[in-house]
Amino acid sequence: MNKPRKSIRQILTVLASCVLLIVSCNLSAPDSSAASTPASGAAVDPLINTARPTPLPTRKTFTPGELVDYTAQAGDSLPTLALRFNTSTEEILLANPQIPRDATTMPPGMPMKIPIYYLALWASPFQIIPDHAFVYGPTSIGFNTAAFVEIQPGWLKNYRAYSGGKWRTGAEIVDYVAVNYSINPRLLLAILEYQTGALSQPNAPDKKKLLGLSRKFWETPYLQLVLAANLLNNGYYGWRIGKLLEFENVDSILIRPDPWQNPGSVAIQYYFSNILSGEEFTLATGPDGLFKTYKTLFGDPWSDSFIHIPGSLQQPEFMLPFQYDQVWSFTGGPHTGWGTGEPLAAIDFAPPSEKSGCVSVKPENFVTAMADGLVVRSGVEGVALDLDKDGNEHTGWVIFYLHLAGEQRAPLGTDMKAGDMIGYPSCVGGHATGTHVHIARKYNGEWMLADSVIPLTMNGWAVHNGTREYLGTLTKGSSVVTACDCGDAFTSISGSYP
Repeated sequence: MNKPRKSIRQILTVLASCVLLIVSCNLSAPDSSAASTPASGAAVDPLINTARPTPLPTRKTFTPGELVDYTAQAGDSLPTLALRFNTSTEEILLANPQIPRDATTMPPGMPMKIPIYYLALWASPFQIIPDHAFVYGPTSIGFNTAAFVEIQPGWLKNYRAYSGGKWRTGAEIVDYVAVNYSINPRLLLAILEYQTGALSQPNAPDKKKLLGLSRKFWETPYLQLVLAANLLNNGYYGWRIGKLLEFENVDSILIRPDPWQNPGSVAIQYYFSNILSGEEFTLATGPDGLFKTYKTLFGDPWSDSFIHIPGSLQQPEFMLPFQYDQVWSFTGGPHTGWGTGEPLAAIDFAPPSEKSGCVSVKPENFVTAMADGLVVRSGVEGVALDLDKDGNEHTGWVIFYLHLAGEQRAPLGTDMKAGDMIGYPSCVGGHATGTHVHIARKYNGEWMLADSVIPLTMNGWAVHNGTREYLGTLTKGSSVVTACDCGDAFTSISGSYP
């Protein structure tokens, strides 16, 4: 991103300084001190959220281009850091000659110098939750949602809802949403407790929209949790890619996340900005809000230093999801892995057909495994192919397939080689207007954006975003394939391309 002329920066800085001079103070670290907390299997006392907001730390103003200290966090990339700090990738590279120009993710913990161009109204630097506690990744291993909910006195353990073709308990609903959106079930439980007393209060609040989220016919606790998960992912991945740099609360007050923030904390800020304002928002996003509830339930998440996205991460070799001698259509450019909006992690392919819409396919037009792996989930909500074969969807690289027909879909536990049949494309599972397969990637529980410093690449074809969801291209050398659900010649792609 090219930076404006410094004269304009200096004018804006002076104006910002006049506004913020009376409220500036020294920055203090987040409250991550070890405290006596119950074990993850212990019952909790009712949590009463009546505290007044603790005054939050702020940052001083900066001169244009001033070098500030920054410690790389998991999943950071130079293009995104440039957007957050209102600078450019080139300037960061000049200030940090030790970083190679082809770097993907930054090594967590690496000290950096970043030229900053100050913007007014940056929000609090208090970090609410680490990213590893946001995604449904390795730090969730060993947590039993059903067992934890069962020993709590709250209303959630008696809740039942119909979803995914069957009746589920409250704990099963949490796990169902957690798996589909890849959000840590502990975080979803903490949100339900903070807003509704789901774990501590015997009766649910007497209102339809328990979480305060407005959408017609989406008023039940289950559907409110679905809306919450979708908002959380939009906040997390919007900050991860550098797209969500500011947003407004319900009172139309502008919020600009602090450039040093991590995606998990911004996701919480973005979520609460949709339902709260003023002191309620400040409380919810401060040390006495959701962070305190989470810490009381599960212990301090910051005490676990697990790094879920390492430095210099690279995607393994992937094949296209169909046989190399066939020609399919690239019908959907980057769009959400699950839900709506972010993350733009998925793309679509459709098999050759003489008709449009939801049609049957020829026996030879099956979807293939894009790499060696183990099927660790198989159902109408999708198939998860675990590439490290440890049997856990929440660790390492995973390829996610959606819209595979039930007939001849690879069953749970199938050990697959790249190119093996994994199922047939269809319209089942989610919204679909035509027969196709939807594919996306995850690493340690985080959806990997299709167009990023680690682009989704198959047989050498790299994915690029379009001007909006479902548009985009595949490129290989000088060849370009353009996404369109029209299935014309410009969308055609073959695995046999040299």
